[in-house]
Amino acid sequence: MQQAEHVLSVQGVKRLPYYLKFLKELQSKGIPYVPAAAIADSLEIYEVQVRKDLAAVSSLPGKPRVGFSVDGLIADIEHFLGYDCANTAALVGVGHLGKALMSYNGFADYGLDIAAAFDKDPALAGQRIHGCEVFPMERLETACRERNLLIGIIATPAADAQTVCDALVRAGIRAIWNFAHVRLHVPEGVLVQNEDMAVSFALLSSRLAKTLRENE
Repeated sequence: MQQAEHVLSVQGVKRLPYYLKFLKELQSKGIPYVPAAAIADSLEIYEVQVRKDLAAVSSLPGKPRVGFSVDGLIADIEHFLGYDCANTAALVGVGHLGKALMSYNGFADYGLDIAAAFDKDPALAGQRIHGCEVFPMERLETACRERNLLIGIIATPAADAQTVCDALVRAGIRAIWNFAHVRLHVPEGVLVQNEDMAVSFALLSSRLAKTLRENE
């Protein structure tokens, strides 16, 4: 495990997947080394920021005139983000959003595997959707514990989200990725990451409105 020289900020963590994407593009082209300046240019940020971010997740030294090992940085960033772990998840809510998440092949690049899905609609029980079996809600705790699932993905309507969250916690889930438009209450030690599309659109809309006003 690499020793970090700096504490990485939340914004720094958000930049890491972009670094990883750029590095994997280089790797696919057989490019073995990359200077920090090239990474900075790809993200249109300052080189000093890139160096600080990399120092927080990797102890790899940059070589003069050639830069950092592409393979080494990929391994260190994936380790820091936990992509090299087997992150298997339970998804609850097999509606339009749930099915879209189940169909996204890109999760495999992040080490995420949706191993089981659950829905309260009995007509869905036993179906396989995008290769994932759907279980009735009554099987949630048993199935999660049998598969040692630690991540729960909530793709239900907001009205059902807290009840689903409570059930996931009882099933031993330690981290919850919440797509419902509601704030969840969880016990200490359970992590929650909210993906609120209403908030994201509000931010985008307000920025657009500001730009339009400035151009009037």
